[in-house]
Amino acid sequence: MTFNLGILEVGRPPENLGKTFGDYPSMFESLLRDQGANWNYVSYPVMDGKLPQSVHSCDCWLITGSKHGVYDKLEWIEQLKEFLKDAYDQHVPIIGICFGHQILAEALGGKAEKSEKGWGCGVFTYYVLQSPQWMPEGVTSFSIEAYHQDQVVRLPEDGEVIASSDFCEFAAIDYNGRALSFQGHPEFGEDYSVALFKERRGVSLPEEIADHAIESSKAPTQSGQVAHMIVSFIQQAAVREKRHEV
Repeated sequence: MTFNLGILEVGRPPENLGKTFGDYPSMFESLLRDQGANWNYVSYPVMDGKLPQSVHSCDCWLITGSKHGVYDKLEWIEQLKEFLKDAYDQHVPIIGICFGHQILAEALGGKAEKSEKGWGCGVFTYYVLQSPQWMPEGVTSFSIEAYHQDQVVRLPEDGEVIASSDFCEFAAIDYNGRALSFQGHPEFGEDYSVALFKERRGVSLPEEIADHAIESSKAPTQSGQVAHMIVSFIQQAAVREKRHEV
């Protein structure tokens, strides 16, 4: 039986970068397929108001990053919060990335807001605090790209912090093995990150922050390792919920 991963698309790359690097659903599909996740990938343009008909339309959900904040007064954001709460309550596995990390926390009783720490852009290292079964043995830290100004500031009751940094306290959160989220962007490669920071330099990003992000993006990342964590998490969650052997 085919395993269906539904990608809840809540943001798009700048048009000129999208032509070169593809959209966010295609980035995630490539990232996860590289880890052997030969699933059926289905994209839903949620930011256009097109949510899935049911939380059971797919076997697992992944929320992408977005230019929006979870506090923006947009109908689709409120609808997505309700959808995620429903999916979680019905034990449908969920993965959240960046905005997805933040809105998942909000949907489950936490809080995200614009951080007093400002922009976090470029490669960041996060330190592992807990090692669940889905995490490879011996992992003590991982580095991935980041691009955010908002952060989770209050942890939901069901949330357990898996990784943290001085800049981002709640960098990765596990929700009872039913949902997993990361503040960083494992789907961003160096080429795309550099192109994005150059695109936003002096526009939405202060020049000095963009320059630092561009330079830091030359550092090695463990995006593949984080992708492996995501795939392992989904596989274990799906089997536990008796959905599929994946």
